[in-house]
Amino acid sequence: MVSGLRDRKALVTGGGTGIGAELSMALAREGVRLALTYRTHAPSDAAIEAITACGHSPLVVKLDATLENSVVDLIRQVTEQLGTIDILVNNVGGLVQRATIEDMPFALWRDVMSVNLDSTFLVTHYALPHLAQGHGRIINVASLAARNGGHAGATAYAASKAALFGFTRGLAKEVAPRGITVNALAPGFIEATPFHDTFTSEASKTATIATIPVGRAGRPSDIVGAALWLASDTAAFITGTVIDINGGQHFG
Repeated sequence: MVSGLRDRKALVTGGGTGIGAELSMALAREGVRLALTYRTHAPSDAAIEAITACGHSPLVVKLDATLENSVVDLIRQVTEQLGTIDILVNNVGGLVQRATIEDMPFALWRDVMSVNLDSTFLVTHYALPHLAQGHGRIINVASLAARNGGHAGATAYAASKAALFGFTRGLAKEVAPRGITVNALAPGFIEATPFHDTFTSEASKTATIATIPVGRAGRPSDIVGAALWLASDTAAFITGTVIDINGGQHFG
């Protein structure tokens, strides 16, 4: 068991599939009570059963995290069911559409920023009054694209994820006196997620994997260890940090 996680309460946004689903199940196995959100990819029956088998049925909420009123309602539901939030994982995000900056309409730029940055602000803003004092944890899921600019047509996505680095560091300073830590994860190429299923060709996947020193693509499960550590008591002195998880593809 990971230190200090049993009976804590977590909100995981974008928890229906990929990294979010894997992390939700890992938290449940540690005895954490869960609320998770999804927008288009609902958690599978198997995932819900696996979480419930750990002792608690999760609160599952369909959410567009870019809509303020929807986020307000989410936090109301979460606090009514769970009370104080100990762990907030901001995992909502996506590429939306590949486009060069020259060809990108301003509306698409705004959509990318909203999905990746506004969503994190809104959920964090409304969750903060309910974050546990003394041991609260906020974990923001960014991307290797924030380090290297991403692949073709991903400049807006890379910019939005880089902004999460600044958000993480600034917020870490704001809430440190309350005993709340704020950190970010920067996953590299994580296969078996809707992101790459939608936006990355097989040829591009093969070419990318060839650049990863460990010789394989990442899996959603590869993100779990760092996330659980950051959520635990053993990481109480770690805040404002970005952890790169990319198999040696990039050193920050």
